[in-house]
Amino acid sequence: MARPRQFDEDRVIGAAMDTFWRQGYEATSTRDLCDSTGLGPSSLYNTFGGKRQLYLRALERYHATATARQLEILAAPGTAEQRLRALMLDAVDTDLGAREEDPHGCFAVNAAVESAALDGDVKKVVRRTFDLVEDAIRAVVAEGQEAGEIRTDSDARTLARQVQSSYYGLRVLGRVQGRAALRGAVRGALVGLRSQGAAPAP
Repeated sequence: MARPRQFDEDRVIGAAMDTFWRQGYEATSTRDLCDSTGLGPSSLYNTFGGKRQLYLRALERYHATATARQLEILAAPGTAEQRLRALMLDAVDTDLGAREEDPHGCFAVNAAVESAALDGDVKKVVRRTFDLVEDAIRAVVAEGQEAGEIRTDSDARTLARQVQSSYYGLRVLGRVQGRAALRGAVRGALVGLRSQGAAPAP
């Protein structure tokens, strides 16, 4: 009879996610994963199948947690500009955190840059994350257009992709720029969305 697992699988995936997030896929060794999860190599491979499989599980965890937070912010009360600003500022604060000297950005963006072009499974998870966020941004933009807050010379989907590009650009810049520069970029992105004559959101 198989021996029952003596560890919390959710905790292990969370620890692995943090390690991959900080170091990237290629730079993370099996020893790094063993150190962060507290598992031996045999337990790690018997349970998850290997480094790549654990990386995919970590990405799925990030998709479930980080994306839910982004959607929650976009669904909160407020004007369209207030919600889009909250999304971007949350990214700035989350990515920089308390240790501005060691930001590690967005795990999904990091995976897109490092692995998505070479691994179809990674690309699927990252694309699913990006698509969900894009759809939520599009809905907010459309509301803003109907309310006269956001310009209508482009359709909501096009503007949503513009916002999303700015949003993920912030998450890359957060690895090298400070808080003041990133907040300035947020202001610039939002000004570019306003309809003519619309007042800035409080």
